[in-house]
Formats: sequence, C-alpha cells, structure tokens
Amino acid sequence: MITLEKKKPLNLSKSAPGLSKIRVGLSWDESNIGGASPDCDASVFMLGSNGKIPDESYFVFFNNLQSGDGSVQHTGDNRTGAGDGDDESINIDLGRVSSNVDQLLFAITIHNMSDGFHFGNVTNASVRVYNAGTGSTICEYRLSENYPNFDAMIIGRCYRNGAEWEFEGMGQAYAGGLQAAVDLYA
Repeated sequence: MITLEKKKPLNLSKSAPGLSKIRVGLSWDESNIGGASPDCDASVFMLGSNGKIPDESYFVFFNNLQSGDGSVQHTGDNRTGAGDGDDESINIDLGRVSSNVDQLLFAITIHNMSDGFHFGNVTNASVRVYNAGTGSTICEYRLSENYPNFDAMIIGRCYRNGAEWEFEGMGQAYAGGLQAAVDLYA
C-alpha cells in the first residue's frame, strides 16, 4: 500500500496493471459532543471537462446510490463512524465511466454541524483505494490538517490521464455542508 501526500497523484493504471474495478473507502473516527456523534456522508461528483456534473444522475450520495451510467455504486449511509475500517464505500467500474466524465471527486460532509461538529473535531478522516478484484489496498490518503469550522471536504479525486486513471489526495475544505459542494459542481 502507498501512503499518499496531499496533491501528489498516483497512477492507478501503473500501480495495478489491468485494474478495471476499484472500491473507494472513506472513514473517520467516532467522536462525541454532548452525547451526539458526527453524521458524516460520502459523496461522489462525476465531473466533465467543464468541472461540472453532466446531469444530476452523476452526483452519487445517500439519496442517489448509483450513477446514471451505472459505473459508480454507493453502498449506503453510516451515521456514526463507529467501528474499524471504512465507514462508507463506493464501488467504481472504471471501464464503464461515461466518456463525458473526466474526474470523480470524493467528498465527506458533516450532516450535523449544528451539533458542533466540524473537521477540527472529526478525527482520522481518510480515503483508501482498493483493487476490487483482489481486495488489496492500492493507496491511502489520511487528512493530517485540522479544519475547524469547515463541514465539507473534497478528500480525493480519481481522474483520467489519457487512457489511464490517477488518484490524488486533496484535503480541500469548505463551509456550508453538502450544499456548498453541490453549488460548486452542479
């Protein structure tokens, strides 16, 4: 497994020759403020060359679990971050990603910021990319910076580089939750 540094991409096609299906796992540690746990949500924005989603079916999240082209499948919502391993997962068939899509942005947003949660107190947020065929971890990016008062995070992206796919850890924070990210990419 390769540990990624922020903004230092990894060529997935060269790291795992023949790779066609990946699983992206997003995780964070359970924390507690006043008896409540953060309700973090994973989302995928499938963007065209203009940096926008081609249509709403290319925004995959807890209320739209599959992309319009069938290439991206969200496995469901975890509301607490409790337990070991990935809290939410997304399966991607890279060979089925529409030619209208140049990149996939992976976001973690905090649904209950009103309870006092933000990326300054949600700990150990990370994203991992797995070879779906073998189950082995290809790479991981761990958020190492503290982002108080921000409740939306683009944690990583997978993008085309010619005929190959690359993955890059991002750590780009926003305020305004999921809606702030939607406003940027819709």
